[in-house]
Amino acid sequence: MSIVDDTIDWFSDGTNWSGNGGVPNRMVEHLGYSALTVGIAAAIAIPIGLWIGHTGRLRGAAVALTGALRALPTLGLLTWFVLLAGIGLTAPILALVILAIPPLLAGAYSGLESVDRQTIDAARAMGMTERQILARVEIPLSLPLLVGGVRSAVLQVVATATVAAYIGLGGLGRYIIDGQAQDNYPKMVAGSILVIALALVLDAVFVGLQRIAQGGRAATVSRALSTT
Repeated sequence: MSIVDDTIDWFSDGTNWSGNGGVPNRMVEHLGYSALTVGIAAAIAIPIGLWIGHTGRLRGAAVALTGALRALPTLGLLTWFVLLAGIGLTAPILALVILAIPPLLAGAYSGLESVDRQTIDAARAMGMTERQILARVEIPLSLPLLVGGVRSAVLQVVATATVAAYIGLGGLGRYIIDGQAQDNYPKMVAGSILVIALALVLDAVFVGLQRIAQGGRAATVSRALSTT
């Protein structure tokens, strides 16, 4: 039998869809790692990015930082954090947070920088405070790029969260790591397909969110300016 037929048989085997090692449970674990990572990274990167985009300060440092963080190897970071923190969830989450920060930070500050300065000047002339300008004008107008940054971070984390299995944790990476250890190539291929499918579904969701943000941003700002 070919690897394709063997992989189809793997997906057709009901034992691979039940229990702690089944696809649904591994999918939930993978999504949990990814959501926790992106949530922590967003709490760090987005406020900093909004401040940089609004004030224009430290932009050069932010560009340099995002470039440097993108260059760091995730597996190397994971190994280093395991040596520091030991086996557990802390090490992979820290490694993945560092991976997620650059697109979130870049999406936040570049989104605010894309806002038409005449619109900001008009809001300021109408008596809006800097906080009101940020909340009612800049963020709504920058939402498509903000969502784009989150989209990029989510896809990178989902694709890379398989490294959690490298140190014995769960997620879809278990199929890849365990399959390699067992010389079970259909299992490895199935794990890869599941990760790809999950990434494609999430990408489609964020494409829809970007379109919604693109369509609603002008109306949001118009309402904000009219009520000032």
